[in-house]
Amino acid sequence: MDIFWIIIILAALGPIIGSFIGIIKKPSNVFMYNMLSFAAGVMLAISFLELIPESIHLSSAWYTILGVILGSVTMYSLDKLIPHIHPGLCLPEQGTRLKKTSIYLLIGISMHNFPEGMAMAIGVVTEVKLGLLVALAIMIHDIPEAVCTSAPYFYSTGKRIKSFLVSSSTAIPTILGFLFAHFLYQYISSTVVGIIIAATAGLMIYISADELIPVSCKQTTTHSTIFSLIMGILAVILLGML
Repeated sequence: MDIFWIIIILAALGPIIGSFIGIIKKPSNVFMYNMLSFAAGVMLAISFLELIPESIHLSSAWYTILGVILGSVTMYSLDKLIPHIHPGLCLPEQGTRLKKTSIYLLIGISMHNFPEGMAMAIGVVTEVKLGLLVALAIMIHDIPEAVCTSAPYFYSTGKRIKSFLVSSSTAIPTILGFLFAHFLYQYISSTVVGIIIAATAGLMIYISADELIPVSCKQTTTHSTIFSLIMGILAVILLGML
């Protein structure tokens, strides 16, 4: 199957799988936190071992620094303009307040998913394996988020199918972001591509540091999440040897 369609499928799978899990039976917190921590390890390893060196190769160290700053500032700005309720902070509530929270969470996640979709398009301008790793890491990160949108919406409305469809719709901005970047990358210089690759690294470093690691490591009394993070890093190293 062509890389284009594989990444489209991965972009949709995260929200769909998470939404399905959320309306059936929410997994244990320990499982979700370990998944988030593993995704953080994958994202950090990809950023430092693959994306940043690739950006320096295509542009320069200074352009890479600029790109990392742009990517991280973009995510920070989105958090300030449209606050993003993290999976670990999505706690059970009751009544209409829960419905309001779930709708707000859906809007926030949708807005954050567009730049994540753009990050998935890295495979267009770099080696296929790297593009798949980025897409896979973002997909894993999207599953707990979707659990956290479909579950409260379902509990507040009692409508299983509607909750699944509404939560799964957060995949649409991801796919749109991927399509936008996929066609954009074909018409820009290698220097600009290098900046965008570095911005992708900045985006994933920010997500890991702001959301994935704090939530996964502080919300559980076990040390399993630390080892899950390490396993994510090792997974990228092992895949790089193939």
